[in-house]
Amino acid sequence: MKKRMITLLAIALIFGACLGWGKPASAAEGSFKDVPANHWAKKAIDYAVSKGYLKGEGNGSFRPNAAVTRAEFAAILDRVSTNEVKANVGSFSDLAGHWSEKEVNEAAAKGFLNAGDYSNGFKPGTALTRVEMAKWMASGLAAKDEDYKTALSDTKETIVPVTEYYKGGLNKADYPYVSVVLGTGLMSGYPDDSFGAGKTTTRAEVAVILQRYEGTQEKAASSFQDLSELREVGLTGTNVKTIAPQLSITDGGLLKIFGKNVNLRNGIATIQIHHYIFIPGSSMADLGSVYGKMFVDKEYMVNPKTYLVLIDETVTPNADNFTYQKYLGAIDNDFKAGFRVEGDVSTKFGYKTPPNDGSHFFDKGKGIRMWSAGMFIKTLPENKDRYSTTVTANDGTSISVVYKK
Repeated sequence: MKKRMITLLAIALIFGACLGWGKPASAAEGSFKDVPANHWAKKAIDYAVSKGYLKGEGNGSFRPNAAVTRAEFAAILDRVSTNEVKANVGSFSDLAGHWSEKEVNEAAAKGFLNAGDYSNGFKPGTALTRVEMAKWMASGLAAKDEDYKTALSDTKETIVPVTEYYKGGLNKADYPYVSVVLGTGLMSGYPDDSFGAGKTTTRAEVAVILQRYEGTQEKAASSFQDLSELREVGLTGTNVKTIAPQLSITDGGLLKIFGKNVNLRNGIATIQIHHYIFIPGSSMADLGSVYGKMFVDKEYMVNPKTYLVLIDETVTPNADNFTYQKYLGAIDNDFKAGFRVEGDVSTKFGYKTPPNDGSHFFDKGKGIRMWSAGMFIKTLPENKDRYSTTVTANDGTSISVVYKK
């Protein structure tokens, strides 16, 4: 009998080891022949394996460059998530008997994915796209914390600081999900500042993202400045309260003036203001705003004593031969606004800004939407305790941006 008990115990231990039971893998156990010591994601891979979020292939390899499938990522999210499981969330028609059936259904029950989005089948072996990944993680955060759910609503109309925002390649319905993952740092763009919505993600990249998600799910949405900016811009058209809280917007706020006609000097043109974006940074390493890379070329610096202000406006000339120089001459405020966005960032991101070579840009009676740049001082001269600029619409509506000591 004793021999039989020992045999059964040995079988159980072997069976458990095969299923990945037991203590987490040590650093040595987490080493893979295809993940050298100098691999950029080695620490994240070893951590993910030690926590049981990811597993090797059983032959000593990890396949760090392999694309992650829908089934794999759903299972991984189920493992890392601290969300509560909710019942009656639907099921997936093509998962019966699949190895991932239980974990995919649990991931859905935790709020990461919706069975209704896959009415033609989940297709578990399909490589997961980056926009799907963004949607799943943002949805999971929203299911856990009501403020993340509100953040998804707040960012429906925001400006997303990726090249696809103006150039195309990112559906408007995906703005909120991409905003949440960018705003929390869960995901980032590529070196060319594109998001790559349709691209896939490797197992190595997922290991890094998982480590971020593990921490992010325990943090409040309000703790992320970038997300706060994206939310404020989506709701109000400006990020001033997040970036420059010492500035006050009076007379009802910028929304009161946005979209209304404002006459330039001598009625030579009218403008409609759509957005004000404030960038406070003093170096390319720390621009201080999620929008910095969108509007500040690496060859140009932001004066540390000022805020760079980007103005999204529609300019409609009322005169023939309206030039950029005439436009600058018609600007009448203390803002020193209306200058072109310097460098190549406008071309990179695909928005318009006035040319600096005198080429034709404006046509009488035709509105052209563009971004111009201005500045606003951060600190007041010793002999002043207030600095302001005012914009007044044709119907008399006005707003003031005021700096007070």
